Amino acid sequence: MANKITIIGAGQVGSSIAYALCLKGVATEIVLIDIDAKRAMGEAMDIRQGTPYMSPVNIHEGTYEDAKGSNIVIVTSGAARKPGQTRLDLAQTNVNIFKSIIPQITRVAPDAIYVLVANPVDILTYQLAKTSSIPVNRIIGTGTLLDTARLRTKIADEYGIGQANLHAYVFGEHGDSSFVPWSMVNIASVPVDDYNHAVGNKHEPLDKAAVEEYVRKSGAIIIDAKRCTNYAIGVTTARLCEMIKNNNPSVTIVSTMLNGEYGISDVCLSIPTVVGGNGVEGRLAPPLADSEVEQLRKSAETLKGIISQLDFN
Repeated sequence: MANKITIIGAGQVGSSIAYALCLKGVATEIVLIDIDAKRAMGEAMDIRQGTPYMSPVNIHEGTYEDAKGSNIVIVTSGAARKPGQTRLDLAQTNVNIFKSIIPQITRVAPDAIYVLVANPVDILTYQLAKTSSIPVNRIIGTGTLLDTARLRTKIADEYGIGQANLHAYVFGEHGDSSFVPWSMVNIASVPVDDYNHAVGNKHEPLDKAAVEEYVRKSGAIIIDAKRCTNYAIGVTTARLCEMIKNNNPSVTIVSTMLNGEYGISDVCLSIPTVVGGNGVEGRLAPPLADSEVEQLRKSAETLKGIISQLDFN
């Protein structure tokens, strides 16, 4: 079955997503669009020359007109976060960039599912929902999907357990107000607080504050070391596209427009969400401790405070 994916932005993140999509065999055609057309050509050519050893895929550079018929559109364009800069510092700059992108891409790909990756991802997801005619169920921000991968990696490393056995999520904003609802974290259905005892106290007690700090600061650490983060978000986004392409609804955690969940509306942030061939097919609101609900509402208010200061027009 044909699956055409357009990626807007052929920088480190966009090209890493394209490469991960090719390795996973998610797309039959990938179009790379960038204001630097030469860069897009070079990235597409480099990846294309490896496709004899992958699933068949036609990857090439293009313009917005070449996005016609796309099943999925991925947006990575925006100014990169600099060392010491928060994601929200980028807000108005990237909102302005997105203003010029939205009418061009939605005109040629009105039926696509849109996956937002550029930061601040929750705000740009909200912007697309509010300023375009794309139905909200077809607008998905990667949100805390990468944060959740970082969380699971860290806990699995601490306990020396396979990551597939671990169930944990990061809720809220993809940023400083995110948090881990520890009441939901379990290893093969055993609450994380009970796991160490169950295996004979072989490990040091889990320092939850240190784990959350690791998750929250990982992006900044990587950016300071190599000036960008690209591999983990590349495969994370490719996995999200895989859920859509396979039309096998799966529970994941992404940023979407909330509509009353936990008493929160009119803001995009991450809670467990069912994603399938139609995009968002449902949002879950699993029971949280009262303190965790308050943390989620605080994250929502943080985002609303930023949104109130931005110009989307």
